[in-house]
Amino acid sequence: MAKHKEGRLEKIKRLLVRTVLSVLAIWIASILLFSFVPVPFSAVMVERQLAAWLTGDVSYVAHSSWAGTHEISPWMSLAVIASEDQKFPTHWGFDVDAIESVLDKGEKGRMRGASTISQQTAKNVFLWDGRSWVRKGLEAGLTVGIETVWSKRRILTVYLNVAEFGEGVFGVEAASQRYFHKPASKLTISEAALLAAVLPNPLRFRADAPGAYVRQRQQWIMQQMRQLGGEGFLVQHKLM
Repeated sequence: MAKHKEGRLEKIKRLLVRTVLSVLAIWIASILLFSFVPVPFSAVMVERQLAAWLTGDVSYVAHSSWAGTHEISPWMSLAVIASEDQKFPTHWGFDVDAIESVLDKGEKGRMRGASTISQQTAKNVFLWDGRSWVRKGLEAGLTVGIETVWSKRRILTVYLNVAEFGEGVFGVEAASQRYFHKPASKLTISEAALLAAVLPNPLRFRADAPGAYVRQRQQWIMQQMRQLGGEGFLVQHKLM
């Protein structure tokens, strides 16, 4: 009986090891592949779609349309850097100062403020939404992976294509078409700043019906974009 139980435990252990190794292999292969191939969908998109179906919402459709680096307005790239991660061109995936600040203050709900564009990209593409330490640990490992294999410009392009801009709206091309009826390449500085302004909580804040807070944040982002140096900032750091 004891030997039978030990045999079952050994089989379960081997199965778990194989599962973990298989997932790691898929992630590594995906990181290599997505360094030059468009990302067809993200884990967060799949999560949102499945959640809608499980709750009986068959009308929900996660819309996304890939746009290459040169098909995205430079203002949009600058807007997300200005609003989300101004150290993006120079850090190695993590803003250590921001993380330490959040941990010192004990602001558990502010961890997004310490998450870099690289971290958010890793989470959106490969992981589920949430705040658990398990997910953050996996996110850290994946962040190192994409920072090692992808260029900064590639990370920014993927981020802009998988970021959630509203209910069922993923990627800047889908957002630009939905809210401004134009391609992402034609976004103005104010439109780009407005889209960036909803990113902290795209299911609460709306680009098509911005409230006072979103408008205030939009103006702040535009100010930060100018202080960074406009398009010259992107040229300097080879992000366009």
